[in-house]
Amino acid sequence: MTKQDLVAAVASSVGVSKKVAGEALEAILASITKSLKKGENVTVTGFGTFRVSKRAARTGVNPRNPSQKIKIPAMNVPAFKAGKSLKDAVR
Repeated sequence: MTKQDLVAAVASSVGVSKKVAGEALEAILASITKSLKKGENVTVTGFGTFRVSKRAARTGVNPRNPSQKIKIPAMNVPAFKAGKSLKDAVR
């Protein structure tokens, strides 16, 4: 399912135009992104939790030259943990 498919599904489910559904989806995604940038968790009860995970610095291998080692810096990455209701629905 693509973003446009999701917008169309929400629009038909709620009975609003695709434009309004698209704006609502953009607002939700922007709010989640803004909270994650601040380092906050976003929990949607019954669906799951978006959080920021810290990835440690490490040494990797250059795929073009396997004998060359490269340093990969530490960084923050977004992560998602599915909630119980979502897990049960998928199973």
